[in-house]
Amino acid sequence: MTIEPRIACEPAATVALAAQLQTESKAQLRRTLLAQRAGLTVAVRRARDAAIGRNLQRWLSAHPVTLLGVYWPIRAEPDLRDVYDALAASGIMLALPVMTGAGLPLQFAAWTPGAALVFDRWGIATPAAVCLVAPQALLIPCIGFTPQRHRLGYGGGFYDRTLAGLPRPVAIGVAHASACTDFAAGPHDIAMDVVITDATPA
Repeated sequence: MTIEPRIACEPAATVALAAQLQTESKAQLRRTLLAQRAGLTVAVRRARDAAIGRNLQRWLSAHPVTLLGVYWPIRAEPDLRDVYDALAASGIMLALPVMTGAGLPLQFAAWTPGAALVFDRWGIATPAAVCLVAPQALLIPCIGFTPQRHRLGYGGGFYDRTLAGLPRPVAIGVAHASACTDFAAGPHDIAMDVVITDATPA
């Protein structure tokens, strides 16, 4: 008599179902947080972004870097471009991410505020003249983040793949404090070293 090995198959099925539910949960959380962020008034967003900028500058004063990877804001992400001007004026070199393809880590191209930009097929601004560099630290926008500093992004895994490489840059998450949430971190999720918000203590 042949017995179907149902018990042996159930653990794999359970793991697959748990992974699917986690993915669906993250997707719903992502939609909720993006809608909340997009619904902020211009005045509230500007005030929060300005507070993030001040806290970031304080943090960098205590943890100086010479080459910082930054981001060009999209989809109501905290807009720190005025801070980029101040950082560049203080002598910090900046770089913007360059997406080279799905499934690949990000690369970074040196950039000076005011220099020419082009927009890639994802609508992300990148330097028109690409000179690849290796930043010591990265500003990483977060849709959401946990108290353990795990980041909820857009789901492409670009920053996780970037942080998995060596040498690993310091990961500085950037978000509004209201984006603090809770979700189960996946096996490839890499925690930020610090998350700078509008409520970060000085």
